[in-house]
Amino acid sequence: MNAMILKKPGPVEANPLEPAILPLPLPKAGEILVRIQACGVCHTDLHTVEGEIPLVKTPIIPGHQVIGLVDGQGPGAGRFKRGERVGVPWLNHTCGNCQACLSENENLCSEARFTGYHVDGGYAEYLVVPEAFACSIPQAYTDLEAAPLLCAGIIGYRAMRISGLKPGEKLGIFGFGASAHIVIQIARYWDCQVYVFTRSEAHRGLAEQLGAAWTGTAEQNPPTLLDRAILFAPAGRLVLDALRNLRKGGTLAIAAIYLDKIPEMDYTAHLYGERTIKSVTASTRRDAEELLGLAPQIPIHTEVQVFPLQEANQALKLLKAGKIKGAGVLEIH
Repeated sequence: MNAMILKKPGPVEANPLEPAILPLPLPKAGEILVRIQACGVCHTDLHTVEGEIPLVKTPIIPGHQVIGLVDGQGPGAGRFKRGERVGVPWLNHTCGNCQACLSENENLCSEARFTGYHVDGGYAEYLVVPEAFACSIPQAYTDLEAAPLLCAGIIGYRAMRISGLKPGEKLGIFGFGASAHIVIQIARYWDCQVYVFTRSEAHRGLAEQLGAAWTGTAEQNPPTLLDRAILFAPAGRLVLDALRNLRKGGTLAIAAIYLDKIPEMDYTAHLYGERTIKSVTASTRRDAEELLGLAPQIPIHTEVQVFPLQEANQALKLLKAGKIKGAGVLEIH
């Protein structure tokens, strides 16, 4: 099969992903073989490829927003039929027995494994996945439209949950990439006012098209304080900008697997008043089920920019430069 593999991390400008022809993976007990149709391009892939998060396996095939067709089954696998369309998100395995797993916080399992990080992911023509961690995809979406829902959508939905956002509240979004362009649609469906902070004029334009009440840069102040805020950009300095615009008792959810250093904080100006900071750590299968059930009801529209598999490096370069409008997706088959 054709794949793009990472042997050694490096800046995307140096094209660290290499084309390779690899043997077809074989599904083990409880696993399915998936013939990949599309795979979303995520900031986590960028952090992995550039080594900002430590690698645990090399070489590795990145990618964890996978849409494909069941093409084979290992012993005991019978949840999906051959030819059925499935999604393969970030969460790939948990122990199922620890306190985190038993308390519906399986994303915090110390034995959790992740697609495209611990095991080979979707920048390829095929992958294998435990069938318990694959999910059904709503028929309303094409493969390309559905791919961003599997991380951008799911992690954005979890960030909204972690922030405690309630219908009718004021939500601030810092950074407006793939996740944010989905979150704003859910928030507007909940009749929330959304305030978007981003440097990109194109991203501000998309936010306005999607119903933002206000757009600007992080240095600017919106016309009102925020009830909740979500930080998607991996820039620690934005934590202070978000807290500065948060009302007393409000919550900031940081939805980033990697964040550079947060500057020194003024306790009174930024945190006092029972403001809360929460991190978002991966997502659960429940998050995936709820988001994929909600998406066609709104309906969520995903804005995608499509690339062939062999242009994975170029897609990551554009992602790094903030030049992808909506979400990047690799078209595999």
